[in-house]
Amino acid sequence: MKKRLIIPGVDQKLLIKDAAKLLPNPSRRLFLRGAASLGALTILTGCDIVDEDSAENVLRYVSTFNDRVQAAIFQPQKLAPVYPESMVTKPFPFNAYYSEDEAPEIDGESYKLEVAGLVDNKKSWTLPELYALPQERQITRHICVEGWSAIGDWTGTRLSDFLKRVGADLTAKYVYFICKEGYSNTIDMPTALHPQTLMVFKFGNEILPRRYGYPACRPSSATRTPSTLSPWR
Repeated sequence: MKKRLIIPGVDQKLLIKDAAKLLPNPSRRLFLRGAASLGALTILTGCDIVDEDSAENVLRYVSTFNDRVQAAIFQPQKLAPVYPESMVTKPFPFNAYYSEDEAPEIDGESYKLEVAGLVDNKKSWTLPELYALPQERQITRHICVEGWSAIGDWTGTRLSDFLKRVGADLTAKYVYFICKEGYSNTIDMPTALHPQTLMVFKFGNEILPRRYGYPACRPSSATRTPSTLSPWR
């Protein structure tokens, strides 16, 4: 019987938590409630976790599984519930891998959103140019992958409108966001084109505060400030 070894640098507990975060909500709860272990991940993925590369393979497998489940249940035209202003969560939670005092300080005058990847127009966008785009307000529930939720008051431009404006290839699979503080994230193109997916510039009808991602964010990444937006395959 082959003995599974964990090399230095692969933290078992963190690996399990990272894998669980990539599962859809019901599956994640069942996974963590049960005997969540490297053995469980091995059975789920068929991968032996013996080094850093195999750990990455496990997370990639679980992420692919999650993508397929979400694609199967996603309904492009179904709208999330909207709420009255009186139901906005106050204070809206701050959530990041850094403390609120360590939230990045962005100079709005020099800030530019870089556009890359499968787009026709790769010009950079200044903050005044972004603020000049048509905007709409929506009060919807933010559901975090960590299990909590809160109702937020968001104002911004539809990401779908921005992608069309820059001539993005809408047959691309993903839109990739890179943030100045090192955080990056992707959403699939159907989600990017959903009418309620916004590039957010205001919270509570005021310019985004630093703790919520000034000067721009997405509701699902409400403490992150993207510096690059890139459709890719």
